[in-house]
Amino acid sequence: MRTALTAFGAVGAVGVATAVWGVAVERYLFTVREHTLPLLPAGSPDLRILHVSDAHMAPWQHRKQQWMAALVDLHPDLVINTGDNLGHAEGLVGIRRAFAPLRGIPGFFVHGSNDHVAPSPRNPLKYFTGPSRHQPKAEAIDADALDSFLVDDLGWTDLNNAAGVVEAAGIRVAGFGVSDAHRQWDRLDSLPAAITATDSTDAALHVGVTHAPYRRVLDRFLDLGADAIFAGHTHGGQVRLPGYGALVANCDIPLRQARGLSAWEHGGRAAPLNVSAGLGHSIYAPVRFACRPEASLLVLTARG
Repeated sequence: MRTALTAFGAVGAVGVATAVWGVAVERYLFTVREHTLPLLPAGSPDLRILHVSDAHMAPWQHRKQQWMAALVDLHPDLVINTGDNLGHAEGLVGIRRAFAPLRGIPGFFVHGSNDHVAPSPRNPLKYFTGPSRHQPKAEAIDADALDSFLVDDLGWTDLNNAAGVVEAAGIRVAGFGVSDAHRQWDRLDSLPAAITATDSTDAALHVGVTHAPYRRVLDRFLDLGADAIFAGHTHGGQVRLPGYGALVANCDIPLRQARGLSAWEHGGRAAPLNVSAGLGHSIYAPVRFACRPEASLLVLTARG
């Protein structure tokens, strides 16, 4: 009996320590994941892409705002924002502080559902039964005000079921994207016409941008000629098991691809896929374990 009680106490202590670490420590250990990819035509200069996602910003999260504002020190040439910027009805206050230093740097963005509706309390165990579902009584967020800031103030290009072209570091970059596929807001059939309208055939790089990396979206992006794909939404699992990885992805992507850089293959083509584990979490689930909040810096170089 004494041995059993000792073992039970040890397990309980580990559980408490894990919870304290995830809630009080790791969710503040912001990090930058860096990758180098030879994707550009021969003779091209390097292109530094900053990928940010899932800030889930609340106005009181000053530590996160300050860290994000310092990302300008990475000297990005292009910013790709894969959505869920807001995590509170007043979250735009914090997003303005976080992104203001990036003003004037070209960027692409798409929406996650939390750019339209605030998070609501839910049982976190339900994530283990399948992708989360829409809460019909969720509080609306002013997505138009967010878009006005991103487009009019920062100068970024809206790729929600749309396409666009920017010039970054002297390189013509074409982008196309969809709104949140987790909520079935993606309109993949509209993309061919949008891409044609941008006259982007001479672009050196074509990127596909989505919030939620559902297979149907990733496959279609390859069909449309994406050289690289950027996504968020998964939070990298948010709680991972060391040595195993993500337990859930909240979509149908393979769990091994729920965080970081991998390759997506379809129809005889393949392209790098970067799934950001994101910078935040729902205010109702303030924990990360073995999954630090992150931004990504991808340095694209000329092919040999």
